[in-house]
Amino acid sequence: MLLVLAASFVGSFGAVFLKSGSHKLRHGLRNVVNLRLGVGVLMYLLSTALFIAAIRDGELTVLYPLVSLGYVWTLLWSRLFFGEPFTRHKFLGLLLILVGVFFIGLGNASGVPQEETHDQGAVAGTDSRVARVF
Repeated sequence: MLLVLAASFVGSFGAVFLKSGSHKLRHGLRNVVNLRLGVGVLMYLLSTALFIAAIRDGELTVLYPLVSLGYVWTLLWSRLFFGEPFTRHKFLGLLLILVGVFFIGLGNASGVPQEETHDQGAVAGTDSRVARVF
């Protein structure tokens, strides 16, 4: 779970760097290769690597919604770095995200044993031909 939280944090900084680097693209794509855009892409790649490491042994239905916490971080960074306003609608959206993540996280504490589905890469409930693709 901590890896997914770290992934959302790093990914939110990726968005900040992409926005910052995108200002050089106002006059076309000739400046598409710039340091800030590059750092933004690298942060997204790092975020993805952290997320993959996290879901390898975790429950996807519990961990994936935690990615939405990146919106929480992005709201804060947008205000801090770009002066974007906080509005009631943004706070309401933030609250709904946090409540949703909380309730989905409760799904992991249901007490119902989880089935192991790691046999030769098979995916539970799929045809064996489909599972071979994975």
